[in-house]
Amino acid sequence: MCGRYAVTTDPALLAAELDAIDEVTPHRPDPGDSDPGDFDAVDPDTARSRSVPGVNYNVAPTTTVMTVVRRHGHDDPDGEDSSGDAALRVRAMRWGLVPAWTKDLAKSPLLFNARAESVAEKASFKTSLKGRRCLVPMDGWYEWRKGTGPDGKPSKTPYFMSPVDGTRLFMAGLWTTWRPKDADRDAPPLMSCTIITTDAVGPLRDIHDRMPLVMPSDHWDAWLDPDNPPPPALLAPPSAQLVDAIDRREVASLVNRVANNGPELLDPVDSSVQDLPEQGTLL
Repeated sequence: MCGRYAVTTDPALLAAELDAIDEVTPHRPDPGDSDPGDFDAVDPDTARSRSVPGVNYNVAPTTTVMTVVRRHGHDDPDGEDSSGDAALRVRAMRWGLVPAWTKDLAKSPLLFNARAESVAEKASFKTSLKGRRCLVPMDGWYEWRKGTGPDGKPSKTPYFMSPVDGTRLFMAGLWTTWRPKDADRDAPPLMSCTIITTDAVGPLRDIHDRMPLVMPSDHWDAWLDPDNPPPPALLAPPSAQLVDAIDRREVASLVNRVANNGPELLDPVDSSVQDLPEQGTLL
């Protein structure tokens, strides 16, 4: 599964890195603008308090997160406008997909993960799989390995998985839109997403039997294509070569509490944590 992760970039930097349209950051005015608009520089702590996606070392479900989509138009978040060329766009979405038929958001199931093996059949996900797919960028994800503590009781030890070469991961995701029944016709919809998971591969199985589905950059065009369903092969578990380029290290139990949020969460518990043999470049 994938229920917690870390990201250390913001929407503007991500958009520049991908040559994408930033639909999250307010317009920054030029020094000579007579009307500066509503731009307000947002630091990481304030961003989290305002549900603005950005740097976050302990992202949890229901958080507003950054996603990458390829869509034809910004003014049509529901995806009906197919005119013009599709472009990469960085969008803010609630992590935890809300199906369109949901009556009460407070009672909606927390669909923050979708199993790759059944996503094409599940009513909550199959429509999104056809034409509303996204990427969820992250530095790495946390997982808890079950074991037995010194006192003989069950224990869970947190680990952080991230690329050995320091690059960013992009996970396969799905998204959709939702509006309350009593919402104004012109009210913007709530955009929400889920992260697809698959069977863990190689040494990652020692930590958990599931992992998020990493989407290599050479598959992005097919995965993000808004006009065609994805090739089934894209839902297969990642290759052993890709997994060999993912580092795994034990981290402190600080991550167990969502309120803890800082770079210290990524620090290894022991500097002698094993290195992976023949580690390569992930993407």
